[in-house]
Amino acid sequence: MSTNSETNSTDYAAFVLRVTSGVAFLAHGWLKVSVFTIPGTVAFFESLGLPGFFAYLTILAELGGGLALILGVGVRAVSIPLIAVLLGSLWAHLGNGWTFSNSGGGWEFPLFWALIQTVILMLGAGAYALRLPVLDRILGKFA
Repeated sequence: MSTNSETNSTDYAAFVLRVTSGVAFLAHGWLKVSVFTIPGTVAFFESLGLPGFFAYLTILAELGGGLALILGVGVRAVSIPLIAVLLGSLWAHLGNGWTFSNSGGGWEFPLFWALIQTVILMLGAGAYALRLPVLDRILGKFA
């Protein structure tokens, strides 16, 4: 049985993880829109042999998912597609070696981030989460 201080520590840890991960997702999504541009991102996905439509889904997941994580809305449900995005990024970087400083970026950062997102999935929203009763009813334990 955990004490209140342990529960609070876990809630605050979940809060810090979800907000920092959310900010990183927003940054990555915004980079695809503002620097690489949407057409450039689509072209990159197609150069990997992926359908260009995946670029739009990725941008939506990163921007929408990042915002949801920061707000603490549907955190567990949002984590699942974000993990899929990160596993796709891991796949895209596999041939570039281990470290992300390698040409084209290595695969250790997407792997680490996928594991962090998995921890967020397990912990849930934690402290300071925006609770939407209708979403809680729809998603249940995945809210």
